[in-house]
Amino acid sequence: MSNAAAPSARSPRRAVVERTTKETRIRVAVDLDGTGVYKVSTGIGFLDHMLEQLSRHSLIDLEVEAVGDLHIDFHHTTEDTGIAIGEAVAKALGDRKGIQRYGDALIPMDETLTRVAIDLSNRPYLIWKVHFTRDKLGDMDTELFKEWFQAFAQAAGATLHVENLYGENNHHIVESSYKALARAFCAAVEIDPRKADAVPSTKGVLGGSL
Repeated sequence: MSNAAAPSARSPRRAVVERTTKETRIRVAVDLDGTGVYKVSTGIGFLDHMLEQLSRHSLIDLEVEAVGDLHIDFHHTTEDTGIAIGEAVAKALGDRKGIQRYGDALIPMDETLTRVAIDLSNRPYLIWKVHFTRDKLGDMDTELFKEWFQAFAQAAGATLHVENLYGENNHHIVESSYKALARAFCAAVEIDPRKADAVPSTKGVLGGSL
């Protein structure tokens, strides 16, 4: 019988973030090793639907409770929700040891095809090549989706490229973007058992200018 000690269990990759401003009050909980269970309430029906897609297709458990100044418009709640989810993801990732770091997905939805690539480099950057032919989906301004992705990328420390290759239906364009993010993110946060205790960078840390 071997005398070697059993490997220690990995700490749960969970986090809770509470963000309160004069414009919004938000609580987010994430479990990166979940099964895609969600409970989302932002007061914006279409945004709720997209965040549910994000959870379901990334297999990340996600709870979002947001109260914002919707009597003004949806901008603050949308942006701050992206920030809070990104902050929770960054907190749950910790030093990012063992993660695959990169992920990409190509998601079709009827006539639409969207591509997302992500690098959890701790160097935030967004490339957004998504165009809409309508100003609103339901009551939500379509310009706000870029604001959400920008806020998420910045707070999560992600280099994120989102490109709609083609499509006609604006609902499909948005939904395929969130689903592609979900699948790319699922791959990027996966633990590589060959390097479970190493940061995936030759520098030994993630972040900075290289």
